[in-house]
Amino acid sequence: MVEPALIKAAQAGDREALVTLLREIESQVYRTAYYLLNNEQDALDASQDALIRIYTKIDSYEEKAQFRTWVQRIVTNICIDKFRRKKPAVSIDEHDMVFQAGDNVETEVLSAYAAEEIREAIGKLPEHHRTVVVLRYLQDFSYNEIADSLNLPLNTVKSYLFRARQQLQTLLHDYQKGGVRG
Repeated sequence: MVEPALIKAAQAGDREALVTLLREIESQVYRTAYYLLNNEQDALDASQDALIRIYTKIDSYEEKAQFRTWVQRIVTNICIDKFRRKKPAVSIDEHDMVFQAGDNVETEVLSAYAAEEIREAIGKLPEHHRTVVVLRYLQDFSYNEIADSLNLPLNTVKSYLFRARQQLQTLLHDYQKGGVRG
């Protein structure tokens, strides 16, 4: 949770406070962008765009909404713009896996595959469903925070999450059955 005093100092023109504030939210911004765009490079670009926008627009933040809701609205809008300009591609980059001595390698490998299947399944969701899933389950937003962040009615958020969970269940069931990927 970002300190309100830090936000006020940043809004008052304290550059050091603003840099500290951006560092505190940087990983959260990237994580949201990564799961919305499903591509590391696009997520880095979107994160940078979002942090620049936050940097330049910090004085427009009003305490009517929570700071993290305001930040997520910025990140989400930037990602939606990128998504509309370019259909997302599933990243096929292999990620290095580091095993510590004594770890159960088979369990680690299976966990990594499961995580990748979940990422791929989230990536296949329609844009609006993917966005609410990322905010709810990866950013731990409440339904009300999601509604505020996306400027949607609460019941629409609940409906999107319900449908997204159904779609994910179907996609993940297909993976378990050895269904078609991609």
